[in-house]
Amino acid sequence: MILIAELLAVAAVTVLAVVSPGPDFAMVTRNSYLYGRRAGMLSALGIALGVQVHVLYTMFGVAVLMAHAHSVLTVVKALGAAYLVWIGIQTLRKRQALAVDLQGARKLQPLAALRMGFLTNSLNPKTTLFVVSTYTQVVDAHTPVPVQFGYGAFMSVAHLAWFGLVACVFTAPALRAAMLRRQRLLDRAIGSALCGLGVALGFSNLA
Repeated sequence: MILIAELLAVAAVTVLAVVSPGPDFAMVTRNSYLYGRRAGMLSALGIALGVQVHVLYTMFGVAVLMAHAHSVLTVVKALGAAYLVWIGIQTLRKRQALAVDLQGARKLQPLAALRMGFLTNSLNPKTTLFVVSTYTQVVDAHTPVPVQFGYGAFMSVAHLAWFGLVACVFTAPALRAAMLRRQRLLDRAIGSALCGLGVALGFSNLA
């Protein structure tokens, strides 16, 4: 019964964290409508893999170091903020909307899409705090290690499922066609959102 209650608590916290809008959502939306469903799904897979970075260092006790070494978390925060701002600037710098057909004539290399999702999540200190907080406040220290790894797997699957759904929604032909007709406006909106998230992250107090 205790493990069931713990599982339900982990599931609830994970779902709330996943569906909250943030850099991951902006990145998947951007790559989906610009480059097509495969790019969006690969970005979602990259995000799911990025979650495992946080799970692994938490499971191996590195989280204890990070919790007591403010400078380490500051570096992670700075890197994550800089990456988001850089992607945002790249989006804003487009001089004109490039022609894209619904079959995805404009390509993003699979590895690039995967890498963008992975870096967006793995460099996000808010995901660090979500995972660390879950394992230190929700998961009991005596919970079997295989079960704890199972929780981490659930976190990744939840991220993949949600952002895979986001990718599917924003690549639906009618919606994507409408978004591409307003590509310049959306590029500015998403680019500004990414820059804003990066700046907010850089100046946020996560201690």
